[in-house]
Amino acid sequence: MEALRFQVVGEAFKKKPLDVKAPEDRPAKYFGKNVFNREKMYKYLPKEIYEEMIHVMDDGARLDRKVADAVAEGMKQWAIENGVTHYTHWFQPLTEGTAEKHDSFIEHDGKGGMVEEFTGKLLVQQEPDASSFPSGGIRSTFEARGYSAWDPTSPVFIIDDTLCIPTVFISYSGEALDYKAPLLRALHAVNVAATEVCHYFDPEVKKVVSNLGWEQEYFLVDEGLYAARPDLLLTGRTLMGHDSAKNQQMDDHYFGSIPERVAAFMRELEIEALQLGIPCKTRHNEVAPNQFELAPIFEETNLAVDHNMLLMSVMRRVARKHGFRVLLHEKPFAGINGSGKHNNWSLSTDNGILLHAPGKTAVQNLRFAVFIVETLMGVYRHNGLLKASIMSATNAHRLGANEAPPAIISSFLGKQLTELLDHIEKADRENLLTMAGKQGMKLDIPEIPELLIDNTDRNRTSPFAFTGNRFEFRAVGSEANCASAMIALNSAVAEALTDFKKRVDARVAETAAEYEGTEHNATYHAIIDILREDIKTCKPIRFDGNGYSDEWVEEAARRGLDVEKSCPVIFERYLDPESIQMFESLGVMTRKELEARNEVKWETYTKKIQIEARVLGDLSMNHIIPVATRYQSLLLTNVENMTDIFSKDKAQRLSARNIKLIEEIAERTSAIESQVEELVNARKQANKIDSEHDKAIAYHDTVEPRLDAIRYEIDKLELIVDDSLWPLPKYRELLFIR
Repeated sequence: MEALRFQVVGEAFKKKPLDVKAPEDRPAKYFGKNVFNREKMYKYLPKEIYEEMIHVMDDGARLDRKVADAVAEGMKQWAIENGVTHYTHWFQPLTEGTAEKHDSFIEHDGKGGMVEEFTGKLLVQQEPDASSFPSGGIRSTFEARGYSAWDPTSPVFIIDDTLCIPTVFISYSGEALDYKAPLLRALHAVNVAATEVCHYFDPEVKKVVSNLGWEQEYFLVDEGLYAARPDLLLTGRTLMGHDSAKNQQMDDHYFGSIPERVAAFMRELEIEALQLGIPCKTRHNEVAPNQFELAPIFEETNLAVDHNMLLMSVMRRVARKHGFRVLLHEKPFAGINGSGKHNNWSLSTDNGILLHAPGKTAVQNLRFAVFIVETLMGVYRHNGLLKASIMSATNAHRLGANEAPPAIISSFLGKQLTELLDHIEKADRENLLTMAGKQGMKLDIPEIPELLIDNTDRNRTSPFAFTGNRFEFRAVGSEANCASAMIALNSAVAEALTDFKKRVDARVAETAAEYEGTEHNATYHAIIDILREDIKTCKPIRFDGNGYSDEWVEEAARRGLDVEKSCPVIFERYLDPESIQMFESLGVMTRKELEARNEVKWETYTKKIQIEARVLGDLSMNHIIPVATRYQSLLLTNVENMTDIFSKDKAQRLSARNIKLIEEIAERTSAIESQVEELVNARKQANKIDSEHDKAIAYHDTVEPRLDAIRYEIDKLELIVDDSLWPLPKYRELLFIR
């Protein structure tokens, strides 16, 4: 045991950085090399087909089958020139990962030979087996048919010898079985709603786009050490392990010099990512040892989600080439910071205007105030749902741990924006907005300098913070599919904007006669009136203080915010009447789809805790207790030898420490044995429950707490058992790359 552990540790520390040779061209030259982007489309497609595809991609036009055939032929030519032999529909089932089934281009030529074919039919649609993916009861095991359908708004790309085609994944009866289908619907809903509101201020706006910039945090560990930790291998986190004497308390890792081996990994990762069109911008050391971050430039949300899912896959592959394993679990190590994936979200128009950024005119600043407030309205009305969208068995370990936002959704605005909204709410309504003939509209609000972006401080305890021209949804977990949060957020904002326009139009109809024949504008006055109402309504969601404090939990409950902490219970927010009404009214998801997804969420939660319980039970009984008992036997032998050499009194005095250790080992191993037995019994009782909802709650209430109790005893044993006997690499070995 001793030799094996130290051989693993030693080999891991001997790893040398690979010689990563970058392409001869600069990044701008090879960016998108492996992507069938617009440049490639223009080169490989006939002009009229290219124009049709642009119409489909930019305007949402229906894709004609003849166009698909021509596109498929151009794609095939480009792919073959790049050594591609296979193609796959690449989709995102409800597993938090991606899925793909590879088919070759070859077909019989009818003459005993083969030809390479790729038609529009193969490009647009395939039938992967749907029975083995989570469906929440939508599909029976014996009902295998499902469809993947091409998403032309996300470009096709090449991985190794395979052409990867981003697709949606739906059941035979049409229900979404993935993340992309409802995400596209949510993005369509927010586009329609936001565009209509924009027309109050600029009738020329044709489209509003949702933007996303994710910040991917992750850990790296040496592959040899990873292989020697069954808990890391099977659950993604360490189920035991005492704190290292030194971890992050010196704050010396954050933004520190990147270790040579890690820098080599980062270089190769960025090269591959850039070639796949992922616009990597930032890399740095994060707060915890062995923790790092990669962040791209903002992109359209659907594409950004695809790129994040693709990047996580590429990260795992590249890391192994450098002797690492990537850990994307939100909390792989106790006692140090976990990993998140901050989602920087904003809306912009087709003419490049950021709707969450202040402007230079009264009209622009009124529009800015409207989109800020209606975003807050959506977050306020559905704060429980937004929390459910980012909650998981893994992210629950991270939230509220003085390193990440608490499990209560609130929004930090900063002093300047808070004062602006307070002024609009409280100022004299008649004097707030005036029309000055040819001079246009005057808005009596404080000056909004362009420096607002810099004047807005950051609050790391806020789950949804305004950061100058966007909101940062900080509660999203590092291994999550961003689509989950983006579906909920864009839907909530779409509903708020739709309701806002409905009420403004009704107010205009009621008051238009009052303004007829005057310089006053009924629409702008109606906007101000409804805006003031909404500022008051959504005020409970605004909080600029310390989200970690106990006082905030009490205050949030008084404000009517969702303060639930139980992961399975939080998932219930998807089935609240207001959630179902929102999703169905916007055409994002049906009640049936929502119920099915919750079945998947509860079942996934149960299985993750179940696996952790099994792994911990196995490690406890087959690794930890035998080693502790062996050390105890060595101590007993030592005590016995003492009595043979020294007098009784002296032997007792010299053996006092060992006797104390023998007693402590006996007590702790006995406690572990009894607690593992209780853990197994709790699991057996929970497994008898038929309802996935009730079973998940039972696992949360009766199984999960026992994991920490067992861990406590094991971590105490780690401090007293001979280091040469301890079977698992310790935190001091796992957390410092050499």
